[in-house]
Amino acid sequence: MNRVAIETHDLTRSFTAEPALHQLNLQVGAGEVFGILGPNGAGKTTLIRLLLGLLLPTSGSGRVLSYDIVRESKAIRARSGVLLQSPGLYDRLSAWQNLDLFGRIWRMPHRERTRRISELLVHLGMWERRNEPISDWNRGMQQKLAMARVLLHRPALLFLDEPTFGLDPASAAELRQQLAELAEQEGVTLVITTNNLAEAEQLCTRIAILRGGELVATGTPDELRGHSDKQLLEITGHGFTDDVLALLRKRREVEEIRRGDDVLTVALRDNAQGAPLISLLVESGAEVEEVRRKRPSLESVYLTLVENHP
Repeated sequence: MNRVAIETHDLTRSFTAEPALHQLNLQVGAGEVFGILGPNGAGKTTLIRLLLGLLLPTSGSGRVLSYDIVRESKAIRARSGVLLQSPGLYDRLSAWQNLDLFGRIWRMPHRERTRRISELLVHLGMWERRNEPISDWNRGMQQKLAMARVLLHRPALLFLDEPTFGLDPASAAELRQQLAELAEQEGVTLVITTNNLAEAEQLCTRIAILRGGELVATGTPDELRGHSDKQLLEITGHGFTDDVLALLRKRREVEEIRRGDDVLTVALRDNAQGAPLISLLVESGAEVEEVRRKRPSLESVYLTLVENHP
């Protein structure tokens, strides 16, 4: 069995003098939950379209599920599912009717189609509402049904564009959990494009960061955090006045300070010690209740990588 779901070699696509994607070398393992991050215009959408054979590369090559993205794109699309921000469903149809329609489009035999629809509706918690018109459903329920739609024909690979966009926190958390469970149970490779860094950190096993059509970094969330030598102190307490913060900012160990509700987050330079800063806070009249030393978040590392990339 091929354990590589996606592989590209110097993949390039130009629309004008500036390439939208430039000599991208990427490998995604089968069964991974792989995140693609980057600001608008980074090349995320161009990459997905190239991998699905909807665009031809200017140069370079790629294989998806062992198929060449130029010569065998039809086979790639037959074995893939794509979920965009729009659910792509028919409001006047029920959940069952929507899935049955798409099953017919995929030419699934009646018995297999019925069994698969039942399986997905039960797993995603929609069985009791299967005969309701989905026009009355909220965004979260419609997005779950859209997930069932793209899983219907048992694809080996799913491309998901901002899968939790527009969902409330509870619905987003539920969908993330179901995505992770489905990826594990069905052995599906997930490729997720998102600007939600917290979501990427929770869900993705590996992440690629693009900027200006180029690959800036790739790795697990922990490996990406290793790109930053910052250490953070999270200090909980009271009395963090402007005068106290001014004293802290004068210290050479301090690179940055962010103040929240009774919480200070201090970025230290070069693994500096935090004890002198805590002493300074106490001597200045602040009340320190708790101190935690933290690693930088994926968000802070992402911003550093993107801003510092030429």
